[in-house]
Amino acid sequence: SDIGSQKDRVVTEAEWLQKWEMGNIGFHKEQGHPLLQKYLDVLLNGRSGLRIFFPLCGKAVEMKWLADMGHYIVGVEVSEKALKEFFAEHGVPYHEEPVPEISGAKKLQSTSGNISLYCCNIYDLSSSIVAQFDGAWDRGALVAVNPCDRQRYVNLMITLMKKNSSYLLATVSYDPNKHKGPPFYVPESEIKSLFG
Repeated sequence: SDIGSQKDRVVTEAEWLQKWEMGNIGFHKEQGHPLLQKYLDVLLNGRSGLRIFFPLCGKAVEMKWLADMGHYIVGVEVSEKALKEFFAEHGVPYHEEPVPEISGAKKLQSTSGNISLYCCNIYDLSSSIVAQFDGAWDRGALVAVNPCDRQRYVNLMITLMKKNSSYLLATVSYDPNKHKGPPFYVPESEIKSLFG
């Protein structure tokens, strides 16, 4: 597939952290993503009390929205600033605890226990740490992952999903020769080959 000059592009963890520090977060949507609202029934599939995963969650407002509906939210994000802003902006009290299995990682959990956000590199997570999920809302993760890491990312996601889970994925379509990313262009054919 032709992904233009993006194939070898790498955005470092430090660059992502700098985006959050500088407030350069054009990818954050204050009102939530319209595609999640449109396809919510597909994600939930008539089920309640689901464990829903938000990979590279940032401070996504949908986490609070789904938690308020009675679902259990687990997110992962390298920026502690993003996670603390999420709790502050929604007035959700939380506590922090270390994650013994991951050096330097923290879990920020709402005092009600229905939102758990891990501050670490996503590749440090495993199903032995976070268990498996009924659903995932991948609204900016696959398109943010470095192209060279896509297969690694998808392999991890597959291990984190239960057999009958729903995986809602939002991507962007554009000419990859005109934009270096992120968000990166992931052609539909590649999505099909990655997820099988």
